[in-house]
Amino acid sequence: MSTSPEQLAAADATPLEEIDVSRPELFENDTWQPWFARLRREAPVHYLADSVNGAFWSVTNHHLIKEVDGNHQVFSSEAGGIAIVDPIAGNPEQLQGESFIQLDEPRHAPQRQTVAPAVAPKNLAELEPLIRERAADILENLPVGETFNWVQEVSIELTGRMLATLFDFPYEDRHKLIHWSDITTAVPQVTGDDSIDMSKRYEELMQAAGVFYQIWEERAAAPPKFDLISMLAHGENTRTMNEDLGLFLGTLLLLIVGGNDTTRNSISGGVMALNQYPDEYQKLRDNPNLIPNMVSEIIRWQTPVIHMRRTALEDYELGGQKISKGDKVVMWYLSGNRDEDVFDNADQLIIDRPNARSHVAFGFGVHRCMGNRLAELQLRVLWEEIMKRFHTVELVDEVTRLPNNFIRGIKDVPVRLHPL
Repeated sequence: MSTSPEQLAAADATPLEEIDVSRPELFENDTWQPWFARLRREAPVHYLADSVNGAFWSVTNHHLIKEVDGNHQVFSSEAGGIAIVDPIAGNPEQLQGESFIQLDEPRHAPQRQTVAPAVAPKNLAELEPLIRERAADILENLPVGETFNWVQEVSIELTGRMLATLFDFPYEDRHKLIHWSDITTAVPQVTGDDSIDMSKRYEELMQAAGVFYQIWEERAAAPPKFDLISMLAHGENTRTMNEDLGLFLGTLLLLIVGGNDTTRNSISGGVMALNQYPDEYQKLRDNPNLIPNMVSEIIRWQTPVIHMRRTALEDYELGGQKISKGDKVVMWYLSGNRDEDVFDNADQLIIDRPNARSHVAFGFGVHRCMGNRLAELQLRVLWEEIMKRFHTVELVDEVTRLPNNFIRGIKDVPVRLHPL
């Protein structure tokens, strides 16, 4: 979508100190570009004194995002969480849980290292044939010549199958994992939807906890296996995690959301991007060897996780601005990945972009996404299988996006397949 003159005018006319890039409708309507472009230009470290999410600093250029993300001694994940929304103390319905992405050192590394072997290079090499088999099965059963929702039939289906594999979760119930991932980020401050039934959300997350408790007990009583729950149940630093509801559920939800949202929305975003830039689609047809680099470029262009939040543990000068101890600092990865000083023609998809891997979509520093190689592997294999079968995955109608300032979600991508 190109930015309209009206959107540009609105972004330019708003007083700088009133710009609020956390408004969920900016992402639902895909009108965020001029607002972030102005902040990068005029105030890459920008303070908003009042919003539905309270006061916060926005960090919007690539270099300064890496400075914050790389300095976990000053900018804490644990002090206030990783999302712009502030949890309400004592309100169980706002349950977010605690996980290693929300922990600072020295607590962070031991928990992360317990499950990291699941996505180590050796295991990914063993997973690749299974991913290819499942991608091929999904693609072979799509309705060629008919309009259907790519998100539902491909993006969600592939990620659901892979999550079930990684958790050794009952395959026939894999869509529960997707549902639990979706409701994890469904709070009003993130989606802008005040009608969300937080009591029902809490009940469903408690149901998820019950299912996982049962699986945990079974895995803990059995010899160690190579699935994520078994690794946690037998890990030296994590085997008592089930005694702490917040840590237990938070860790499992993190692994589900991490395994779902990055891959799922990049699968959808890739189809949208190639239709928006047909010359790049032709470039791909002419040279399918560009797929690995294209995967990095799709992740940069889509940026599935829009922001991460940190809390300053001490006063700090960032980009000429004084951050005070206790301040909320929000790194807008989506903006950093469109930084014109780093990426030429940053708003365009360029599948052979030389520095596509310089994106910050996976974060930077000790909290860099643990599953980034698995996400890239799934996308690479899927696109290799797509290009064997279809000349074009044609976008035939308007895309429906989700209102969400944390996950750049896509609900409906209506497509029609054209075989080779």
